[in-house]
Amino acid sequence: MTALDRTSAAERILPPWQDPTRPPAERVDALLAELTLEEKVGQLGSRWIGNDMRPGQEEEPDDEAAGPLNVAPMQDVFAASGTVPLEEAARHGLGHLTRVFGSAPVTPAQGAAEVVRLQREVVRRSRLGIPALVHEECLTGFTTYGATVYPAAIAWGATFDPELVERMAAAIGRDMRAVGVHQGLSPVLDVVRDYRWGRVEETMGEDPYLVSMLGAAYVRGLQSAGIIATLKHFAGYSASRGARNHGPVPMGRRELMDMILPAFETAIVEGGAQSVMNSYSDVDGVPAAADPWLLTDLLRGEWGFTGTVVSDYWAVPFLATTHRVAADTGEAGVQALTAGVDVELPDTLGFGQHLAERVRRGELPESLVDRAARRLLTQKVRLGLLDPDWTPEKSVTGAQAVDLDSPANRALAREIAERSVVLLDPGTALPLLGEGRPGPRRVAVVGPCADDPRTFMGCYAFPNHVLPRHPGLGLGVQAPSLLDALRAELPDAELVHERGCDVRDEDRSGFAAALAAARASDLCVAVVGDLAGLFGQGTSGEGCDAEDLRLPGVQEDLLTELAATGTPVVVVVVSGRPYALGAVSGGAAALVQAFMPGEEGGAAIAGVLSGRVQPSGKLPVQIPRNHGGQPGTYLQPPLGSDSHGISNLDPTPLFPFGHGVSYTTFEVGDLRVGDAEVPTDGEFTVSVRVRNTGGRAGEEVVQLYLHDLLAQVTRPVRQLAGFTRVRLEAGESARVTFTVHADRTAFTGRDLRRVVEPGDVEVLVGTSASDLPCRGRVRLTGPLREVGRGRRLVTPAVVEPAGRS
Repeated sequence: MTALDRTSAAERILPPWQDPTRPPAERVDALLAELTLEEKVGQLGSRWIGNDMRPGQEEEPDDEAAGPLNVAPMQDVFAASGTVPLEEAARHGLGHLTRVFGSAPVTPAQGAAEVVRLQREVVRRSRLGIPALVHEECLTGFTTYGATVYPAAIAWGATFDPELVERMAAAIGRDMRAVGVHQGLSPVLDVVRDYRWGRVEETMGEDPYLVSMLGAAYVRGLQSAGIIATLKHFAGYSASRGARNHGPVPMGRRELMDMILPAFETAIVEGGAQSVMNSYSDVDGVPAAADPWLLTDLLRGEWGFTGTVVSDYWAVPFLATTHRVAADTGEAGVQALTAGVDVELPDTLGFGQHLAERVRRGELPESLVDRAARRLLTQKVRLGLLDPDWTPEKSVTGAQAVDLDSPANRALAREIAERSVVLLDPGTALPLLGEGRPGPRRVAVVGPCADDPRTFMGCYAFPNHVLPRHPGLGLGVQAPSLLDALRAELPDAELVHERGCDVRDEDRSGFAAALAAARASDLCVAVVGDLAGLFGQGTSGEGCDAEDLRLPGVQEDLLTELAATGTPVVVVVVSGRPYALGAVSGGAAALVQAFMPGEEGGAAIAGVLSGRVQPSGKLPVQIPRNHGGQPGTYLQPPLGSDSHGISNLDPTPLFPFGHGVSYTTFEVGDLRVGDAEVPTDGEFTVSVRVRNTGGRAGEEVVQLYLHDLLAQVTRPVRQLAGFTRVRLEAGESARVTFTVHADRTAFTGRDLRRVVEPGDVEVLVGTSASDLPCRGRVRLTGPLREVGRGRRLVTPAVVEPAGRS
């Protein structure tokens, strides 16, 4: 009897694994006892229908696959993954169905019908009628045709607003759940270590605490809608040598623990994340997919994680084909399973039925198969997939009514976009309207990003991820360009558009027209930056790493020549990574940074330029000054900062982490530190008064940094320890109080133990990593204290009105 033949509970006695009145653990135990070894192994695999590319087909424009194997070394793996029909893949059951909605343009109804069809086949092939989990990407929203394209994750970082990120994730989750999806492959918790890396756009910035707070918020939001959140890429992926995708990570255990891992720990402990995806990279020679310390000892033993570890796509066979630590795909599967990977995505290769044969030969403990199967089956029980009334049709009942790009979604996307735009420098030109300005009469809008809304979208947004293979379908959503938005924003101005150049090619033939348009105008808005793509098909995104931090192509040359026209030039950078702007900043009348602001990005940027929108975004990464003098991130020890003539390279950024101004001004002062001395297991308060000293309402992000003055290992000169947004009317003030537990000063010592060390800690509060007018000091007293599970990961902040002045 299969799930499709189930009768009502009143007509028969339910097997214990279908009884919703029993605890999940009891139901799973009963099911595991009933399953054969082959059936348990079947639960560890997956199938990606519609991803059936063959060697030599990777360049065909009509292919519907969007996977990351359009590279010669992976042809054999790709071919193998596309040769097994679902009937064979699910012969003993199946763990996951991969990207039913995200591989080709389908409507919600079409996708739901395919989910039903595939689930019916999976259940039919399963002796006990066990459905599969359905997972999808959701890095910039639900990655499917016609769904809202929210700002990229780097823009979430610029909001410094966890509550807003949580609301967005909840909206994404509701849409996914309505059409039968169970798991989302997000958030990305990689902490930026090198701006040249192509996937910077997918991160939330370069600070572990910022990424931790936003990442945990995303997890809470997504899982509030019943969608399992998947933390990735665990761990170290963003620190590859030379910023090369999939490159080896030359990182020691201490840097990994202090810079990379805290965001994952926080998303598990504070956010309750139920899944983790391994990184492709090897750290100090050990691939993550084969690292039992990372996937078992730390993740489960120290952090108490109880969910599933899923492999990044093809990461299991990569152990054999790219890392060369396994003799073949079968051995790769054994290593991954032993290390702690529970489910192989996107297709079953290393976790095939050879595992059952190895168990029977005594080469693999059956307990490892049981361990992984138990974790996945627990999730299926909790999602209701093993309840007696579950049917494939009931799982997609919301598909007929759901609007994947609803007005509510778009309003939320607009709010995030507006809060993420960073006003680097208003200069002499911004805002364009108001404050006694008559407004420009003629505006030249130039640059490759001015009239192409695809530049607002990340590489995992469906229009950039899949639709390039379907050029006749457009974007699938309404996404006005900045040129369109400026026409609406400036109805009394004459707008003239010239592209000038492409995003990345070397053609300068359009310069002359762009320069002529600028000379004939009162103002020039130059919109430059990135166009996201996959594996060299863009200037930002997966596999689109940069040699240096010069704007792609000839865009910097265009800006230089525009500045020479004498017309004021407002430079708007729309990008997935920070670019070095030192060479163009001097000739700009204003500078604005917008990190891939999504489908509502045009109106958001236009509103900031006009002054209708009060900018409040803050930099989640620095803006470098020079193209090739890699500054690293702001989290540098003393030798990583300006070396005062010891080196000829100055790493000082053009704009620091946390920077961003508005059309009003704020003053932060009156620092009060609650206790001058606290024990190494105590806590202290830090409060400041923030006042809006300008003429209009606005929001400021008050930032708390700590500096360990003397430690057993080198420590960052300063590191973000707390932040909060404060909205104030003109003349209003508020008192912001942070409560800092001593755990927040912990670091990994010489013996690789995380400790709180007695001694002096400098407290700094302000509005960026370089604008810190309030400085105090706290002494931690008592013994050196080791911290582990249960340590305080969050610095609470309270904002209290303090009147007008």
